[in-house]
Amino acid sequence: MTTYGIGTQTPEQALDSLSDMTTDLIPIQNDEFHARIAKAQAYMQANNIDAIYLNAGTNLAYFTGMRWYASERLVGAILPAKGDVQYIAPFFEIGSLNDFMVIDGPIRGWQEHENPYQLCVDVLTEMGISKNGTLGIDESAQFFIYDGINKANGDYNIVNAQCVTAHCRMHKSANELALMQRAMDMTLEVHKATASMLYEGITTTEVEAFIKKAHQKVGAPGNYFCIVLFGVASSFPHGVKNPQTLKKGDVVLIDTGCKVHDYLSDITRTYVFGEATERQRMYWQHEKNAQLAAFAAAKNGVACGKVDDAARQYLAENGMGPEYQTPGCPHRTGHGIGLDIHEWPYLVGGNPTPLATGMCFSNEPMIVVPDEFGIRLEDHFYMTDEGPRWFTEPAHSIDDPFGLAK
Repeated sequence: MTTYGIGTQTPEQALDSLSDMTTDLIPIQNDEFHARIAKAQAYMQANNIDAIYLNAGTNLAYFTGMRWYASERLVGAILPAKGDVQYIAPFFEIGSLNDFMVIDGPIRGWQEHENPYQLCVDVLTEMGISKNGTLGIDESAQFFIYDGINKANGDYNIVNAQCVTAHCRMHKSANELALMQRAMDMTLEVHKATASMLYEGITTTEVEAFIKKAHQKVGAPGNYFCIVLFGVASSFPHGVKNPQTLKKGDVVLIDTGCKVHDYLSDITRTYVFGEATERQRMYWQHEKNAQLAAFAAAKNGVACGKVDDAARQYLAENGMGPEYQTPGCPHRTGHGIGLDIHEWPYLVGGNPTPLATGMCFSNEPMIVVPDEFGIRLEDHFYMTDEGPRWFTEPAHSIDDPFGLAK
């Protein structure tokens, strides 16, 4: 059986086939950040939340454009239900933070010997929020931040700010979708180039290095993440400790993604280096069919959990599982994606969240055959008013994963 697109050129030729795909992209603009803040504030007012604390990380970046990292030092922002955002940071970081500021607001500084949590309470008081007010804490914030604020004022009604952040972030705008689409397109081209340069004896470490160079060639900073697995190692969904060396007949599983103006891609392709066995072919086709069953179940208003149910039902009907047992799918069918590689909502059994326009999901009901191999085909889709739409088309076949045959 002829295979297409696998092992057809040298690594140098594969890299030469790629070019920068980012030159025409436009990052998220200020008006969209202001619209996000307005949406959050409307939700907070409707749900009696007086303010939320946004910690350094993707929530801070989503609402304010401020890119900063979480550490043991409190850096974040307070977003009140009414009024302007104010930033909290160490005094010695204010100059740097000013360079990263997109949405204007005062930066309230604290010295190293001072209590930053008391400063948060003071700022909230100045905003007119009473000591008994309701404060949402960023769900990604470390426990010591909650603990510190609670000790500075134990009378707050502290709630999880996820109800606000997820309400806003799970519905992507046209601008967000455009950035994610390009990131996905870039990673798919990297997948094609990677498959084309495989050869017997190459190691997973060498493939990972190539994928980094390939992502850089198409315009990304590099890989956001990269999993390369050969043979039995492919049966471990997130990899094994030691590198492997490619040999004929190995299942090849590559899961990788990049970041474009903060938005992420995440695509997995699985195929065989050399001639596939009938057993490999059977499970590969079951994986594709389960992925398509999940996609077919994704309709506006349907619970997220029902999409997972559809994939799992197909597998059970074909002798796999049941539920999370293997051979079968040991994990959820999919996750949301955006600024974080895994974010709300999740395609997992029992999740009642209804599918709605703007939601984005991975679709990857991986089949694990213990001690033999794993097959994961992962593409993402987003919900439109008319239903689901693929970012990238699913793999074509085990012998022609990228649909290159004429």
